[in-house]
This record gives sequence, structure tokens and C-alpha cells, in this order.
Amino acid sequence: MKHQIASACLLLAGSGMVHAQPSNLQRDHDSIVAMKGEYVVDFAFDETVLLKPGYERAPAVRSGGNEVVIVVEDSPTRVVLQHLLVDPKSGHVTKHWRQDWVYEAPHRFEFSADQTWQVRTIPAAVNAGAWTQCVYEVGDAPRYCGTGTWAYANGVATWTSDLSWRPLPRREYTRRSDYNALAVVNRHTLTPEGWTHEQFNTKVLRNADGSQQEIAREFGFNDYTKTTEVDFKPAYDYWTATAGYWAKVRQRWDGFLGQASGVHLKTKLDGMAMIIPLFTQAQDLQDGKKVKDAQIDAVFKQWVEKAPADAAR
Repeated sequence: MKHQIASACLLLAGSGMVHAQPSNLQRDHDSIVAMKGEYVVDFAFDETVLLKPGYERAPAVRSGGNEVVIVVEDSPTRVVLQHLLVDPKSGHVTKHWRQDWVYEAPHRFEFSADQTWQVRTIPAAVNAGAWTQCVYEVGDAPRYCGTGTWAYANGVATWTSDLSWRPLPRREYTRRSDYNALAVVNRHTLTPEGWTHEQFNTKVLRNADGSQQEIAREFGFNDYTKTTEVDFKPAYDYWTATAGYWAKVRQRWDGFLGQASGVHLKTKLDGMAMIIPLFTQAQDLQDGKKVKDAQIDAVFKQWVEKAPADAAR
């Protein structure tokens, strides 16, 4: 992956976002919190450089939605942002992804093998003055983490991560079997109209013997544009009814991800065996029913276990 790291660094250097100035903790915190709000979101993914002989470029992917970003936790060195999607016609709410930000975090989880995330120490040289962003899927299962500093060149607030691994995104794993991991550099930028999330992805086939083949590079661009034309009340109502429940779910995940060696999921790649019962329990709460802690524990007992200490990278 050395040339991948070099390529990512060259790309980011060209944008003027490498070698950030020493960060101001309060300014960084405020930049992260600034991502809260109500947005129309456009998602775009395009394969760019083709690396496997004979490989044909996959079709571009375009999608979008209406999304509100809510601040769940807020302290000077830790911010948790929850994303909620709202269908404009039906008002149906879907709990979407979550992003946790921690200043100079001592460790983070890393995608190491199928359905396995190892908890690893962040090197001091990477961590100094840096924020670690960890991203979680709809059921709060882990996806990926990245560590990097905020920069403010020319008055533009931008955070750029180091290179890290993540599993296939949901848009891919139901229709792709020619690769099984993404090597990713993420970049978040505040804009006058909202914020953006850029992804510099390399699709990689990681083999059991430790060898790997790069398939293609991909550029992802998620554009969050502020809106006042969407009724997000259903999302706020959903979160009022279920926030306490999801806090308990996060607590159980933290029991695995807050220490070595990490977590292994016993579900299929789509994770639906665990997502469905968690979403059902949340819906029960919204409908006025009670959900016992033992019911949450039963889902985790069935589908989640501690990762083996020797899981391959």
C-alpha cells in the first residue's frame, strides 16, 4: 500500500491541506459541531484509476436524501453526531450513520478481517493535536476510523484523515465479490452552504495469505447543503422517543470497542440479522411499548463476540 499512501498524500498536498498548522482545540470543536443541522444530501461515487488487468470501470453511483444531523454528545474533546434520514412524502425516518469525534484518542478500531474490527493504539506521531473520527452504521456497529488534524488555510476549515481500512459500503457488498476492503482517506470541509465529505478510496482484494490486489480507485463526494424546505419534525420526534434506547445500544458496543481486542460480528455482511431486531425494538418504544435491557442483551449475545487477538490486518 506504499504507493497508495504516496498517491493520497500527493493528491491532498495539491489541495493545500497537508502539513496543517497547530490546531486550536476550541476552533476544531466548533468546526465539528458546525456539521449539525438540516440538509439535502447528494451522494456521488465514481471509479477513476483502474488497476486490475482487464477490469472494466463500474457505473457511477448517484443517490441522495434529506438528512438531519443531531448533536448527541458534546464536550471540549468529544462530539457525537447522529444522522437521521427523512422521506419527504411519507415522513418515514431511518436512523442513518453516526460519527464520533475524539481529540487525541488513545486508540481506535480498525477493520482487520471479514466482520472483524481490532482495537489498536494510535501512534503518538499521528495523534498529536489530531482528532479521531469513528463512523458507525445504522445499528451502531463499527465501520471505520480515521485520525487527522483540522486545517484553516485561507479561512477554509478542513479535516483530513490518515489512510485506514473499512469494509465494503452498503451500496457495494450486495453486488460485488471481486474485492473485500477499502483503503480510504477521508476529508471533511465546511462550506458556506453546509459541508462536504470527500472519500479517496482504493478497492482492494485482501487474501487469506496476506497478499492483496488493488482493483480500482474511487472518488466519493457527499454534499450536505442546508435546507429550510424539508419538514424534519418526524426525525426529531423519533429521536426524542428512542434516544435513551440507542444510548444503551451504544453502551453495549462500547463494551467491545473500548478495549482490546475488539469485536467480531456473527451476522452476514449485510448485518440485517442484528439491524432488524434493534430497529424493531426502537419502533416498539416509539409506539409506546416497553423494551427491557434483557431484550437488547439477547440481540448482542446472539450476534456479537469478542474479536480474536490474532485477527489479520
